[in-house]
Amino acid sequence: MIKISRELKAGIAALVILALFYWGFSFLKGRNLFNGGLNSYYTTYKNINGLKKSSAVTVNGFTVGKILDIRFSNDPAKKGQLIVEFTIEEDLHFSKKSIAKIYSGGLMGGKSLAIIPSYDGDEAKPGDYLKGEIESDIFSSITNKLNPLQSKIENVIVNIDSVTHHLNKMLNQRTIENLNNSFENINLIMESLKNTSATVEVMMESNQQNMNNTFSNIKNTTKNLKTFSDSLSKIKLLAISEKINRTASHLDSITAGIQAGEGTIGLLTKDEKLYNNLEAASKELEELLRDVKEHPKRFVHFSIFGKKERKYEEATETKEN
Repeated sequence: MIKISRELKAGIAALVILALFYWGFSFLKGRNLFNGGLNSYYTTYKNINGLKKSSAVTVNGFTVGKILDIRFSNDPAKKGQLIVEFTIEEDLHFSKKSIAKIYSGGLMGGKSLAIIPSYDGDEAKPGDYLKGEIESDIFSSITNKLNPLQSKIENVIVNIDSVTHHLNKMLNQRTIENLNNSFENINLIMESLKNTSATVEVMMESNQQNMNNTFSNIKNTTKNLKTFSDSLSKIKLLAISEKINRTASHLDSITAGIQAGEGTIGLLTKDEKLYNNLEAASKELEELLRDVKEHPKRFVHFSIFGKKERKYEEATETKEN
């Protein structure tokens, strides 16, 4: 039987202790040596909001890894930004368009990193950088909502202070006396209105009978108007309207006949020769009547002894005409 020396046993024990120490240290840093190779990914933030090493990395609420390291970037273009290295221990596939979002695990809990996977585009490989975002926690949301309200309250307080200052400048002794006088005048006006109201009430009571009679007359008048309206409604307005329409139709037909030259009036308006003959006859009749009036002896002969009839001679005036 092979004997193992104490030195060898001590050396083996030391190696086991060192291996356990290294495994424990790696596990605390987020590395699990018994779970195969590690898939490390990176993301950058300007502010990590309290994210720590060994914080959980989740996908849809399920823990798939841990934060491995947090350090400042050495890239001059990203000066001041923090690089977060995290590991994915599960066999998870997602694209480079996935998002690494810092979120709060609870009201009193620490920060965690959630992977919001996207499956469009090229698949992410260990060593790739994902886009980093920060989710607002409840306190940040409340603070963001209270900040505008705080500014508005401050503006209101400033306005109130300004108004108070102006009021203090306005409310001097003279202004106060004027206000007191105004209130006294208001009291006098109210007293006057009260007396006026009492007077009106007395007048209403004394003239109640007259007012009742007035309302009764108004009621009778309304009734008469209603009766008159009913009488108007019973008139055969439709028949009257039809007669007016027929009369207008007859007038239209008469007018049309005159325009067409029918009848005496139509001939007078349309037959110019007839009109000229009538006008000439009218003129001759007018001349005859004037001649009879001026020389009646030419047309009426009266003689007791049978005087010989004198031959008619045309007047000189007529010849001249």
